[in-house]
Amino acid sequence: MKKQNLPAESPACDAPGSASSKPRQTFSDKFKREAVARLREDGVNASVLADQLGIRRNQLYKWEKALATLPPDAKLRSPGRPRASTEDEVTTLRRKLAKVEQELVVLKKFDAYLTRLKK
Repeated sequence: MKKQNLPAESPACDAPGSASSKPRQTFSDKFKREAVARLREDGVNASVLADQLGIRRNQLYKWEKALATLPPDAKLRSPGRPRASTEDEVTTLRRKLAKVEQELVVLKKFDAYLTRLKK
């Protein structure tokens, strides 16, 4: 078996949020629709198109899938939690309650741990 020459030091990964990390890219609705339209053309390779546009190939497929389920005039937006300004009060309170319940579970475990230490 041959010995492999490994580098002496591997480059350290940048921590999230560091100055050298790339900012998250955002794309307009028009850009997404045009990219999907080009993807649907006959003879277009998704990998080549993604390289030309500077995005990942699977992102094109995600946009295509999302556009297939939307009405033609609806905006294509990324998945995730809605903005806080548009969120109703019930949803906000449910999220806060879930967070407090998790904190309570942690505190109960910590109390049980301290009780065992005292014995």
